[in-house]
Amino acid sequence: MNIQKTSMYKIGTRQFTVQTKRKGEIKKIEHYLADPQGNRVERKWYLVDATDVTLGRLATRIALILSGKAKPTYTPHVDTGDFVVVVNAEKVRLTGKKLDQKKYYRHSGYPGGIKERSAREMLSKHPERVIKLAVKRMLPKTKLGDKMLKKLKVYAGPDHKHHAQKPEAVELVK
Repeated sequence: MNIQKTSMYKIGTRQFTVQTKRKGEIKKIEHYLADPQGNRVERKWYLVDATDVTLGRLATRIALILSGKAKPTYTPHVDTGDFVVVVNAEKVRLTGKKLDQKKYYRHSGYPGGIKERSAREMLSKHPERVIKLAVKRMLPKTKLGDKMLKKLKVYAGPDHKHHAQKPEAVELVK
């Protein structure tokens, strides 16, 4: 086992072999976070209800949890954050005239292929994307930010499929 030291965490690698049907026996390498004593770091799961919560306040709190800045063992170059499950994304609140004035753009890659949607349309058709985009824009624009965003699970309604992880509810200021 190879251990690389960081300021608070160690990044451990474990090599093992796996039997496959097609290729036979192959070597695999697993990377994991370990605390200074060498124990694996277990990530927590949090459940956030987005009902009547302002979009920006919700996104900043989620970005804080995903990046791990809420922990005392935060390390900037290591992904130390936890998982976040957001339910009731369709009930998120936008203040002022943002429902009609805020625009979401996407481009097909062809000339003249830019499309725009208002926040009202996005909330009615794809409410998960509204929260995911708000959080994505608050995370680092690097590979580390991509890893952090993968730990965000957003659902339009009250049901989610992460009951086995026993997420603990987080109360947000409304």
